[in-house]
Amino acid sequence: MRIAVPNKGRLHDPSIDLLERAGLHLQGGADRKLYADTVDPDVTALFARAADIPEYVADGAAAVGITGLDQVRESGHDLVDLLDLGFGRCRLVVAAPEDGRIGAVADLDGGTVATEFPRITRDFFAEQGVDAEVVEVTGATELTPHVDMADAIVDITSTGTTLRVNRLTEIAEVLSSSVRLFAHPDAVDDEKVRQLVTAFESVLAAEDRRYLMLNVPEERLDDVRDVLPGMGGPTVMDVAGTDDVAVHAVVEERAVFGVINDLKAMGASDILVTEIERLVE
Repeated sequence: MRIAVPNKGRLHDPSIDLLERAGLHLQGGADRKLYADTVDPDVTALFARAADIPEYVADGAAAVGITGLDQVRESGHDLVDLLDLGFGRCRLVVAAPEDGRIGAVADLDGGTVATEFPRITRDFFAEQGVDAEVVEVTGATELTPHVDMADAIVDITSTGTTLRVNRLTEIAEVLSSSVRLFAHPDAVDDEKVRQLVTAFESVLAAEDRRYLMLNVPEERLDDVRDVLPGMGGPTVMDVAGTDDVAVHAVVEERAVFGVINDLKAMGASDILVTEIERLVE
């Protein structure tokens, strides 16, 4: 099975990190390569531009690919969205000069819109019933309204800072995007693809969880259960030579601070909190 991975840019490092954490270690690294074997002899990573990955998957050069939803929508290919990988979040928005006449999508009827995403943009305005001319550009999209090339733009934003710096204001959201695992329709039921999805899910499930271990007097066990529900109840074991029991549980990371204080008040000791690499639920 071949998996297409972004070869550079802001999506490259998180994608490689995900592969490594899922146990698909790359042989010889990923720098300046077109492909790399993994520790699984049946899985090979191909490196390509994020915008080209939908084509690789659609053509069958790769069974699956890691890229943004925006790239797949722009490609027009009918790929299967298997899993949201939780990074590369951004939005595709309509923006116009903050002191101009464009304050709503309807104001662009008969106007001009510049974008690096012409397919998505045309589809959006068609759905809105707005007849706008779409001009494709390959960079510096934010400049076009200020040099009379366009009345507005459709562009990617994460925080809105670039828009504000260029005196542009958002007037509508076109698409909310993140990096996903996409598959060719014929590869969805492949055993290796299913294994890959399970591996990635286990990494994502572990990200916001912590493994908690502690000793507590046995008579306080019911109280501990109230604050440590875990994933179906904490694991409890006797501690040899004492009246204590050892309790192990998986908890949400954001709850750890409060939980530890509650456990200390119940007489818990030897509390250990560790990260979880993978969690198969």
